[in-house]
Amino acid sequence: MQAPANSFAALGRFCPAFAAVLLLSVFLSGYRSTQTAFKARAVYQSPTLLITQVAPHAWVHTSYKQTNDFGKVPCNGLLVSSGQEAVVFDTPTDDGGAAELLRWVDSSLHCQVKAVIPTHFHDDCLGGLQAFHQRGIASYAHQPTVALAAASGLPVPQQGFADSLILPMGSTQVEVRFLGEGHTRDNVVGYFAAEQVLFGGCLIKELNASKGYLGDANLAAWSGTVERVQRTYPQARVVVPGHGAHGSSALLAYTVRLFQQ
Repeated sequence: MQAPANSFAALGRFCPAFAAVLLLSVFLSGYRSTQTAFKARAVYQSPTLLITQVAPHAWVHTSYKQTNDFGKVPCNGLLVSSGQEAVVFDTPTDDGGAAELLRWVDSSLHCQVKAVIPTHFHDDCLGGLQAFHQRGIASYAHQPTVALAAASGLPVPQQGFADSLILPMGSTQVEVRFLGEGHTRDNVVGYFAAEQVLFGGCLIKELNASKGYLGDANLAAWSGTVERVQRTYPQARVVVPGHGAHGSSALLAYTVRLFQQ
C-alpha cells in the first residue's frame, strides 16, 4: 500500500520530535553535500607563488625552496578567512613571496591578515616573516619555535604560546596545537574548524611521499604524534601537508604507516 503524500506532515503533528529530527537530518545532509561538492582550483599563479582554493574560505599558498638534496621543493602554507579578517599558517619561503601573498589578499580578498603562525622553526615556515612584521601583522609560534628560530639566526616570531593557541578570526576562530614531536621537536598543527581544514605542515606527508628531510626529526615519536592528531581532529575533511598535494584524512593514516617503527 502506498503511504499518503502527507504522511510526514501527519507524523510531525503527532510527534514534533520526529519532525525536528527529520528537518535536522535534511539540513545536515545538505550541509555535507555542500562541503563535499567544493572543487579545489588555482586562483593565482606566478613563477614564485601558487594559490589554490581548497574550501570556500581556505587557500593553500605554495612557494619554492631550492635545496641541495631534493632540488626545487614546493612549500605549502595555509590562508583562512572569516568576514574581514584572515590568518596565515606558515609564510612563503622568503620576504618577496610573502609580500606577493599579502598583495593578493589585499586585491582579491579585501580583508586584513591579523596573524601569521609558523608551524616550526625551519625557513620554509618563517622565511618570509619579516614581510609580515613590516606590515604590522602579529606573529605567534610555539615557544620552542621562538627559541629555535633565534638560535638558528632565522626571523623570530613575536609571541610564544605553550601548547595551544585559540585565535579569534571574524565570526569564528582558528586553533593551533602541539601534539608531540615528529618532523621537528617544536612542530604544531593548525585547524580551521568552520570548514574542517587541517594544516599539518611538515609533520604530515602527502600520499606516496618519502620521509624527506630528517635532520631535526624524532623518528621514534612521529607516528604516535600523528595518531594524536587523528584522535584530536577526526572530523578533518581537508588535510594540507607541508609539501605536495593536499587531500583527505588519508594523509594522516599514510604518515602514521610511513614512520611506524
